[in-house]
Amino acid sequence: MRLPCPICGERDRREFYYQGAATLAHRPSPDAGGEAWNDYVHLRDNPAGETRDLWFHEAGCGAWLVVTRDTVTHEIKGAELLERANAD
Repeated sequence: MRLPCPICGERDRREFYYQGAATLAHRPSPDAGGEAWNDYVHLRDNPAGETRDLWFHEAGCGAWLVVTRDTVTHEIKGAELLERANAD
């Protein structure tokens, strides 16, 4: 899989570190209890279709990217810098 870095251009997926969904669940408070922390750490959505994921360009420019991709077709639909994605 190749990801389009807005700074470096298209690169191999192995240059990036996958962080998870770009819309992460809210972190529980330290005293929230074991069940809340278990859910936060272990339960994740596994959607079929378009997702927005957070990736770090570890072996490149060091930018955080929001990558839009389709989990069914594996099509990469685009990527933008995290700062720009949060500004919208």
